[in-house]
Amino acid sequence: MSEGQATSEPVIQVMHASKTFDGRGVLDAIRLDVMRGETLVILGGSGSGKSTLLRLMIGNVQCDGGDILAFGKSLRTMTPAELDGYRKSVGVLFQSGALFNSMTVADNVALPLREHTALAEHTIDIMVKIKLELVGLRQHADKMPAMLSGGMKKRAGLARAIALDPKVLFYDEPSAGLDPVTSAEIDQLIMDLNKKLGVTSVVVTHEMGSAFRIADRMVLLDRGKFIAEGTPERMRTHPDPLVHQFVFGLAEGPLTDRRRAGGYEEDLLGPLEGI
Repeated sequence: MSEGQATSEPVIQVMHASKTFDGRGVLDAIRLDVMRGETLVILGGSGSGKSTLLRLMIGNVQCDGGDILAFGKSLRTMTPAELDGYRKSVGVLFQSGALFNSMTVADNVALPLREHTALAEHTIDIMVKIKLELVGLRQHADKMPAMLSGGMKKRAGLARAIALDPKVLFYDEPSAGLDPVTSAEIDQLIMDLNKKLGVTSVVVTHEMGSAFRIADRMVLLDRGKFIAEGTPERMRTHPDPLVHQFVFGLAEGPLTDRRRAGGYEEDLLGPLEGI
């Protein structure tokens, strides 16, 4: 992101949001602001609640407690029409790319424009070419998704995500399943789009190399709780041993100690009294 692009104005505010599934707490009173123009990276291991937090901010699910404010309006109290309008103002890159296999790359990108605008087909065709050019896929417009590599599918999914000129882009594990070079290319594309389009980006990942390349600010979740936040440099030097272990991928620390204390032997063999 270019210097000075981010502002002190929050575009999304997570207001003590909690979420429960089947009686199990997934998020516990999360408080977080997403600032206009920044790239915010949400970190956490499997089961930490980061993907659920992303779904709450997108508006796919609702909080059980607390609220999410988007551009100053509560997602919980929006009418269905207002919520639909909000979703049109954001773009989402899903982990798999989520392309429709029966459509060409161009038709995948054109789909939001055909569904949500009254633009003429000629105009849509021009806009699709512009979006594909931004992600380096204009010459692959007529290909089917099955003909694309993993990285190209991510790029095509990103072109579709920006089709309606969103104010906020959400990324769910954008580097998942990619080789290191392709992952770095996707990271560069995220940064380029933030600069060229002036969007705000929220990225969910557990890939630390990618996180440190793209983040203006990071937050770490653990077992549904907010643990730490700060710039990449701040997270590298954070005094909390749990943060230190996660950020540097260490084999020893609070996270592994907790797993070892999980009662595995008793669960496997039963109570050991009298042995």
